[in-house]
Amino acid sequence: MAHDGLAQIAVNPGEAAGLKVAVISASWNAEITDKLHTRAVETATAAGATVSEWRVAGALELPVAVAAACSSFDAVVATGCVIEGETEHFRVVCDAVTYGLTRVALDHSTPVGNGVLTVSTVEQALDRSGIEGASEDKGADSATAAIHTALVLREIAAGE
Repeated sequence: MAHDGLAQIAVNPGEAAGLKVAVISASWNAEITDKLHTRAVETATAAGATVSEWRVAGALELPVAVAAACSSFDAVVATGCVIEGETEHFRVVCDAVTYGLTRVALDHSTPVGNGVLTVSTVEQALDRSGIEGASEDKGADSATAAIHTALVLREIAAGE
């Protein structure tokens, strides 16, 4: 999907052949996270990657699971959904997850697609989840970003 201000990155069918991709998703807000997870898996599979899947309890558990997967996979996709409540817990969780996933990617030199929605309302989450009629598809977008980066890293390693 085209969005103003976002890079138009695509991974063609079969282009990720030979890549191993892990998709790890939080279970909280299952109506949304199930769709994010499914769209990430479908996108990676369509690109030709071999995909393995896991679920963790919530968004805070994603960084440690993603770190473990980085040892065995060419790219990892993390999906989840954090919806703002009435306390500061929302900001703490959002900051911790974003920092954790970024740190894992850098520490392991492994692309991590961050498909964790951080939204104010359920409606905003649904609109980004890739369900029929949604304006965005963050599960697919995060898988595309991780796979594209893995392909770029492959080119860099080959000196291309």
